[in-house]
Amino acid sequence: MAAEELRKKGYVIIETNWRFGHKEIDLIARDKNDLVIVEVKTRTAPVREFPEQAVNRSKQRFLITAANGYVRYKHIPLEVRFDVVYVIYEKGIPGIRHIRNAFYPTL
Repeated sequence: MAAEELRKKGYVIIETNWRFGHKEIDLIARDKNDLVIVEVKTRTAPVREFPEQAVNRSKQRFLITAANGYVRYKHIPLEVRFDVVYVIYEKGIPGIRHIRNAFYPTL
């Protein structure tokens, strides 16, 4: 569902469930000149967190490490961006929220 939402927006899905050791990236896509690392979070309403809070610092570090591995392994010359797709099921009906630039890697 998350991949389909991104495709509708013009993204090209490159990988799904890509593993780097014990780390996994849910979706890897291309959006124009950006390589987009996408974390997908699925919840059932009521939700006690905002979508922006779904990916904590530990998960961010995890994704950054895996993204660095992917870029090195595949020799990708693109800028890397981190997005989150948040799927919330309410009464069995999914709602999707896509957060571009959900976080930035720190130096």
